[in-house]
Amino acid sequence: MDAFNGVMSGSVVKCAARGIFRSRGISPSAGDRVCVESADGSEPVIAEIHERKNYLVRPPLANLDTIVLVNSTAEPAVNRFILDKLIAIADSKNIEPVVVFTKIDLEAAGELPDIYKSIGISVCTVDNMTGEGTDSVRELIKGKTSAFIGNSGVGKSSLLNVLYPDLGLDTAHISRKLGRGRHTTRQVELYKKDGGYIADTPGFSTVDTERYVRIPKDQLSGAFREFRECVGECRFANCAHIKETGCAVRRAVDEGKIARSRYNSYLRMFEEAGKINDWDNKYGK
Repeated sequence: MDAFNGVMSGSVVKCAARGIFRSRGISPSAGDRVCVESADGSEPVIAEIHERKNYLVRPPLANLDTIVLVNSTAEPAVNRFILDKLIAIADSKNIEPVVVFTKIDLEAAGELPDIYKSIGISVCTVDNMTGEGTDSVRELIKGKTSAFIGNSGVGKSSLLNVLYPDLGLDTAHISRKLGRGRHTTRQVELYKKDGGYIADTPGFSTVDTERYVRIPKDQLSGAFREFRECVGECRFANCAHIKETGCAVRRAVDEGKIARSRYNSYLRMFEEAGKINDWDNKYGK
C-alpha cells in the first residue's frame, strides 16, 4: 500500500474501493498495490489500483513472483493433469512455479520429482509431520510474493503451519468417502513473512480449474517449457503438435525426451481450449 492523503505507508487500514472500479471491470485483489485516500476524517477508500505485472482470476491474486503448487502423494493422490495445467497457467503469466509434494510419510513421490526437475522447475518433497524438506520451500519463497495453491486436502495449510507456526491456520481431515479434504481456507489472505508475502488460498476441486485461466490454443505450446526447444524444428511453422507430419514435439515424446504424461496433459488442454474458443466465437466473447 502506498501513502496517500494522510494514510501512512505500511498501515493496516479498513477501507472500501471506489465505485468507479466496477464500471472499469476491475476490483482490488490480494497482492495489489493501491493508493488510499482519506480526507476530512472520512472513511478511507481505495482511490487507485496500480498496474499489475500479473493477475489470477481464481483465486483472485495480483503481482505474484511465485506459485507454490502443493500436491499430496496420497489422500488425495497427485492429479498430474491438474498439476500440469497449473504449471502452464503460471508460465503463461510469467510466475515462477514451485512444485511441492507432501505426505511423503504415507507414500513416496516416485518419478514425479524427476519429471518436473528435468524441465527446470524447483521441486520439494516435504513431511508436514516432521518438517523434513520445509527449509527448501522457505528458501525458494524468501523475499517474494508467493501463493500456496492446491487441491483440497493436500496439506497447504499444514505446510504453512510448519513453515510459520504463528499463523495457526485451520486444517481438516480427509473425507474417506469422497477422497478429498474440506475447504479450511475460505478466502485469500496475505501474510508478511521472510521479507515477502505469502498467501494461503481456498482449496479447489478438479472442476474449479475450468475457471482459472483460458490459454488460447495458439499460445498453449508456449506454456509447456519443454516444448520450446522443439517447436523450431517442426516441419510446419504452425504445427499444433497433435498429429502433424514431422512434428519435433511428438518425436521428442517418442524418444523419451518429453514425459508422456506432460504431453497427454497438453493434448487434453488443447482439446479444452478448442471448446472454449468455439464458444467464445459463437457468442462474440
